[in-house]
Amino acid sequence: MQNLISIIIFLPLIAALILALFLRGEDAAAQRNAKWLALIATLATLFISLFLLAGFDPDDTGFQFVEDRDWLMGLKYKMGVDGISILFVMLTTFLMPLTIAACWNVTTRVKEYMIAFLVLETLMLGVFTALDLVLFYLFFEAGLIPMFLIIGIWGGKDRIYAAFKFFLYTFLGSLLMLVAMIAMYVDAGTTDIPTLMTHSFASETFPVLGIQVIGGMQTLLFLAFFASFAVKMPMWPVHTWLPDAHVQAPTAGSVILAAVLLKMGGYGFLRFSLPMFPVGSEVMSTFVFWLSAIAIVYASLVAMAQDDMKKLIAYSSVAHMGYVTMGIFTVNQQGLDGAIFQMLSHGFVSAALFLVVGVVYDRMHTREIAAYGGLMVRMPVYALIFMLFTMANVGLPGTSGFIGEFLTLMAIFQVNTWVAVVATSGVIFSACYGLWLYRRVMLGQLIKESLKTIKDMDGREKAIFAPLVAMTLLLGVYPALVTDIIGPSVEALIGQYEVALNDYVPAIELASAGDN
Repeated sequence: MQNLISIIIFLPLIAALILALFLRGEDAAAQRNAKWLALIATLATLFISLFLLAGFDPDDTGFQFVEDRDWLMGLKYKMGVDGISILFVMLTTFLMPLTIAACWNVTTRVKEYMIAFLVLETLMLGVFTALDLVLFYLFFEAGLIPMFLIIGIWGGKDRIYAAFKFFLYTFLGSLLMLVAMIAMYVDAGTTDIPTLMTHSFASETFPVLGIQVIGGMQTLLFLAFFASFAVKMPMWPVHTWLPDAHVQAPTAGSVILAAVLLKMGGYGFLRFSLPMFPVGSEVMSTFVFWLSAIAIVYASLVAMAQDDMKKLIAYSSVAHMGYVTMGIFTVNQQGLDGAIFQMLSHGFVSAALFLVVGVVYDRMHTREIAAYGGLMVRMPVYALIFMLFTMANVGLPGTSGFIGEFLTLMAIFQVNTWVAVVATSGVIFSACYGLWLYRRVMLGQLIKESLKTIKDMDGREKAIFAPLVAMTLLLGVYPALVTDIIGPSVEALIGQYEVALNDYVPAIELASAGDN
């Protein structure tokens, strides 16, 4: 089908325009209509994206369903997917209907709330499908606006502070990326991403402020992109915006922030850093490994000290993204497969955990761990689902969380044993804070009077969790659903990376000889 990607991207935006132009009023009927229109639009987007997946050929390592047409002042509207990006498209379209369904109890400015999420879906899908630098940057940066509004308008009591912190961190991090994109255009004469992936940027060592920059221009370009993607992940030590954003964001905002928006950083490393700046990636890989290992340990330890459920899960996300960056920069099959798998698994598991918190928050209006205890007595179904996703977050075999962590740890052990040792401790720490949270909230005696009348999950809530449970277990026992799709594209990326490094070997030797 022609223009299939554009249909998927802009269908939510069309629904948002219909809501903005034709829906009037704030009565119960208008609110219900806004929710149903948003739900139907996101379900339709998911349905159409299944045709994209069905027609995708994993053995073709190039971009498929490509749309290429003139756009603005010589710029191209170019979209497409490969084995890496298509699953992020599917993750986004899969989670959006569940997110909209989780908003059903919202009663404040419902139309605007639905519009913000529909626009955000369009922008997120644009990031994962853009094949032009300018187009990618526009989608990447524009996604800040609806999330800024979601946190700032519908968030908690400190929502303004959290919204501005989120915006400033991510926006300032991307300014260096914009400068790097301009430099890439000047050097290569194009903004076409597939062309730039095969372009050889200069890698000769040269001095900057008296410091020898090994990898030359590639290392500088890598660092500029790294500034943006590291904040987006987020990596330690530029992670501090994330806990505040999660705590203040409404439940649905936390779901999309953790499950999809964070993945843009990892996707950026895969799409730009490795193929376009292989020498820079190799030069900086050890630095990234240790930042990742520190993030895993530090965020896990901080998670243990939290008394807010959302903040604990937020720090857990920082730790799990450490496995992702670690796996990506091993640049071997296990590492890249594991990193992508971990991002997809974290999308399901983190979404479910924030929804789990949302279930009790809707009833008790507090996220303080100390306010709960013994909920298993009143909420057996909730207790079962909470336990499943706690185990998946810990990385229990049989769940999707195990596959990604295992592959990335196997990969880093082949590259750097000490980093592997430090990172493996994160598995133990995650069990500590995960099981500690579950014990405090679910087990023990039900002694608090306010909890003695709390009700278990209703039909709508069970329906939201059912697809997440299915995907977490399915990918845990049959990971080939992911690895078969990403495998050929990952293999091609590794081959391209190794060829580029082989060409660079003489340059390293010459630099060493010059120093002698």
